[in-house]
Amino acid sequence: MRPNARLMALGAVSAIALLAGPAQAELSAQDAARLGKDLTPVGAEAAGNKDGSIPAWTGGLPPTPAGQDPGNPYAGDKPLYTVTAANFAQYKDKLAPGQIAMLQRYPTYRMNVYPTRRSAGLPASEYEIVKREGMVAQLADGGNGVLNVDLGSVPFPVPKTGVEPIWNHMMRYRGGTFIRYGTEFPVHTNGSFTPVRRTEWYARSSALGSPEPNRMSYYKNIVTAPSSIAGEAILTHDPLDQVKEARLAWTYNPGQRRVLRAPSVSYDSPGTGTDGLRTMDDYDGFNGAPDRFDWKLVGKKEMIIPYNNFRLGDRALKYKDIIKEGHIDQELVRYELHRVWVVQATVKSGVRHLYSKRDFYIDEDSWSIAHKDQYDGRGELWRIHELFLRPEPAEQIMHYAGNAMYDLQARRYIVHSMNNEEKPAKYGLKYELSQFSPDSLRRIGN
Repeated sequence: MRPNARLMALGAVSAIALLAGPAQAELSAQDAARLGKDLTPVGAEAAGNKDGSIPAWTGGLPPTPAGQDPGNPYAGDKPLYTVTAANFAQYKDKLAPGQIAMLQRYPTYRMNVYPTRRSAGLPASEYEIVKREGMVAQLADGGNGVLNVDLGSVPFPVPKTGVEPIWNHMMRYRGGTFIRYGTEFPVHTNGSFTPVRRTEWYARSSALGSPEPNRMSYYKNIVTAPSSIAGEAILTHDPLDQVKEARLAWTYNPGQRRVLRAPSVSYDSPGTGTDGLRTMDDYDGFNGAPDRFDWKLVGKKEMIIPYNNFRLGDRALKYKDIIKEGHIDQELVRYELHRVWVVQATVKSGVRHLYSKRDFYIDEDSWSIAHKDQYDGRGELWRIHELFLRPEPAEQIMHYAGNAMYDLQARRYIVHSMNNEEKPAKYGLKYELSQFSPDSLRRIGN
């Protein structure tokens, strides 16, 4: 797919910025004044596009009262058109190479495109944080961290370098704290699968009563099924400035009943229970230190991406209704036209990583990665990652109804973070730092 003139121009500007060395990327007074005006409070273009296919942002979905199921607020929408292997050429400028590859590989893969609903919105308090901390946030040396922030959220609402949208994604507001029950499916070529169930705990550092210095977030998960790996657990502490301090990680092995430091819980190490179909840093689109890649801000484009996937997340669905041979049931996926930031990551010379290149497509309204294409060491398209965005109106966050990673070479795929048959997530819980200590792994694993 050839980049349009705007992408090429923005890419040239980004390349110059990268050559100039580490950017002092604090938000200018002029750009700060645009937030909440021609830009949304998090830096997206507030206006719609020229032909009206992308509407203006009007604040996102209104909050749902606590404890009330929002249902599907867009259940009455009908597809505007469907992209298939037969007609994708007319939509090529709005598709990623990975989407085109899926259309060409699987005749049953199709994309039902619905009216665009700009549903992303955050609490007003978060908008204040974005503007205040955006004025002082800076990249650490080499882009491997964020300096001068306490609460995070969106440190770079007007990005100038390629790594800044990635930090916006990793630091985006997710409700402060949560406990979530999710399921992962490494799917075989015939469509069969064995669910890998997990319980996950997350805390933004500022949500804890006594946060440690230089901490962005805390994360813990335990595998609860199948029995062969049940009890395996992981704990990570992610720093803000990863030049000063690398990720701290521990694992618990129930057979050995031991908690061990685990520097391998990062980068391209295979995820637990994934049959090697995703890496550690594939989780949530991207996580961890960005230092093994050179990051280029290619620009912004209009793109068809998964969005407002209330139907896919419906608890009336069973996993067997979703998981099909080759790919998930595409009739359950809602696609919309949105503006995305395009970021290209290329592995640094002399550095090892399973992926030689990764192209990220990041929703401008939520800073959530919506799609990712990943290339092997030969430069061939290898793994295609679709992340099915869905708002949580009660919490005023954008989350995922799940995500799918398609491996073109293995002709297999893995689905992650599905919770149709699980208990609902809980947000805004009161956590103490001790709940993310290495000793806590042993307690939950026993």
